[in-house]
Amino acid sequence: MRLNNPNQNHLLAALLDAEFDRLSPYLEPIMMRLGDVLYESGGKLNHVYFPTSAIVSLHYVLENGSSSEIAGVGNEGILGISLFMGGNTTPSRAVVQTAGHGYRLKSQILLDEFNRAGPVMRLLLRYTQALITQMSQTAICNRHHTLEQQLCRWLLLTLDRLPTSELTMTQELIATMLGVRREGVTVAAGRLQAKGYISNRRGHISVLDRVGLEGDVCECYEVVKKEFARLMSDVRQRQESQ
Repeated sequence: MRLNNPNQNHLLAALLDAEFDRLSPYLEPIMMRLGDVLYESGGKLNHVYFPTSAIVSLHYVLENGSSSEIAGVGNEGILGISLFMGGNTTPSRAVVQTAGHGYRLKSQILLDEFNRAGPVMRLLLRYTQALITQMSQTAICNRHHTLEQQLCRWLLLTLDRLPTSELTMTQELIATMLGVRREGVTVAAGRLQAKGYISNRRGHISVLDRVGLEGDVCECYEVVKKEFARLMSDVRQRQESQ
């Protein structure tokens, strides 16, 4: 497999050959650098994005400039669902959380394929359902669960999108993602480190005991994981048939 291959994105991998062949000539490989803003709240969607090794965070931004993450998108998904859900702008900001690669596609090309009302439409609608589940659980988690549980959920969802247990991530950035004070993240990360689950150095987190994190995380992680697993069943079935 090439360093950056469209099939590293699970949605692109799930397409039938005919649909993939129509889209693939227009897929543009791009580098997604840490902190890159792919689109701003209210901005026009000229492209949609399919991450392969990058992770992008969707933020809702308040009038005073503060924000928090409402969902993350990695190699399981697509950025720009507003396009085919009836709008041409997005209510959130998309910023690269973990640097890596991906592909972009001109919005009109995807919209034309969606409007064929075939396999692409069905796949994208199923993905949208999974993304809505993630957003809903994030809202519930932030309201009802401890910061330590939220941090466990966030770490596990990030790990699920990466081939490594090493995260390049500052506590300040995690605090922005969770919409909390950095001091709170410092305390929560310190507790996880004391339990031996993580090793936390400046700008870098190593997950040492994933099972431990899974034991302490709230049910929100499992709900989101199961919903995306249901979506990805199409990928596994296609791979098994080849």
